[in-house]
Amino acid sequence: MLEARITEDMKNAMRAGDKETLSAIRMLKSAIKDKQIELRHDTTDEDVMALIGKLVKQRREAAKQYAEAGRADLEAKELKEADIYSAYLPEPMSQADLQALLEAVMAETGAAGMKDMGRVMAAMRDKAAGRADMGQLSALVKARLSA
Repeated sequence: MLEARITEDMKNAMRAGDKETLSAIRMLKSAIKDKQIELRHDTTDEDVMALIGKLVKQRREAAKQYAEAGRADLEAKELKEADIYSAYLPEPMSQADLQALLEAVMAETGAAGMKDMGRVMAAMRDKAAGRADMGQLSALVKARLSA
């Protein structure tokens, strides 16, 4: 399980004295605990991966804002945390893999135009869970359906 791996990595960071990694993993563990309370049951690996994806996105957006404000120190901290969290996500899909998946989903759903975008996005989200940026995926689907 992913949670067990996160706990083990937290212990290793403690032993190594890596304060940045330890802090990031503790925040992750806290977010997982909050999610368990919200769901009222233990989280699955899919729940944890979705949560980690959300945290990575938040960290990257915060880093972008810090960069715009000229705060390189805080930008670096946010990017470091995003990298730590990203290690728990599956390998992202390549552009070619996304394109092939999109073609398969379109054939499967019979999508022909923009009116089918919701159906295509729902299927793509399920099949590319945690392995693709949804904004990038949405742009790809729009471009393909409007062509």
